Amino acid sequence: MAEQVDAVLVSHGHPDHCADLHPLLRARVLRDDPAPPLPIHTVPDAVTKVLALDRPGMLDDAYRLHEFAPGDRLSIGPFDIATWLLPHFVLNAGMRLAAGGRTLAYTGDTGPSPNVVDLARDVDLFLAEATFPDEVPADSARFLSSAGQAGENAAREPRAPPADPPVAGLGPVDRIRRGTESLRGECDRGSAWDNH
Repeated sequence: MAEQVDAVLVSHGHPDHCADLHPLLRARVLRDDPAPPLPIHTVPDAVTKVLALDRPGMLDDAYRLHEFAPGDRLSIGPFDIATWLLPHFVLNAGMRLAAGGRTLAYTGDTGPSPNVVDLARDVDLFLAEATFPDEVPADSARFLSSAGQAGENAAREPRAPPADPPVAGLGPVDRIRRGTESLRGECDRGSAWDNH
C-alpha cells in the first residue's frame, strides 16, 4: 500500500503532523522492489528529525524533499496549492488545494489570524484544526484555536462548513455542536450531524 502514495504535503513539523512519514518511507524502501522516491513538500526543517530517525543514508533513496515558504504557490499532481503563514509554536503553513473545480482549505495547527479567514474564503471545504473545545489557555492563545474560533471563521465565510476537531471525550455530534455554536445563519453540517 505504501507504494500507492504519490506525494506528501506537510503543514508543520510537530509529530502529530509528520511522524507517520517515517514508517511510510521505511515501507517504501525496505522491500525487494523499492518504490520510487516520494516527493515530500514541506516548510523548511519540518521533517528533518523524522528523516533522521534511521541510520544515516538509509532513507536517502526513499524521498525527494521540496521545501517551500508560507506564501508560496506550488503544484503537486492535479493540485494547485496556495499557502499562508499562520501562527503556531513552529513555522506553519495553511494551505488551499484546488483541483477539478473544487477547493479545500486546511489550517494546520494555528492561532487566531486574519489569514485564516482569507484562507477559507470561497472554499468548498474548510478543515480547521481546533485543539480545545472552548477556551484556549492564555499561554497558548496566540498559537492554538478553539472549536468556537473555528466556527466563527466559518461564519465569516458562509460556504465553509464547521470544523470537526478531535476533542477527547466528545463524540462527533458534540464536536460539531461546539464548532457551530458561534455560526450565524445556515451552514451545511453534512451527514455526521444527520446520522447521530
